[in-house]
Amino acid sequence: MSGLITFVKRHPQLTAWFALAIGMVVILVLSARNVGLEPGQWAALVIATIALAGLCVWIVGWEEEETADDGTE
Repeated sequence: MSGLITFVKRHPQLTAWFALAIGMVVILVLSARNVGLEPGQWAALVIATIALAGLCVWIVGWEEEETADDGTE
């Protein structure tokens, strides 16, 4: 358990990406389960959702970087 805590402290953006991606994929599956998508379509949607989660975390990280830069001046 302490190894997990250490990983989260060392890699907060990666952890946020993982957590957000899991939540977004769960919502995707629950929302589109009765649509009748083919396996390839599911795979494309899941990959796009994971990429979108990473992009969201990256954009939020911009604000954190700007705040850190402003505090050092």
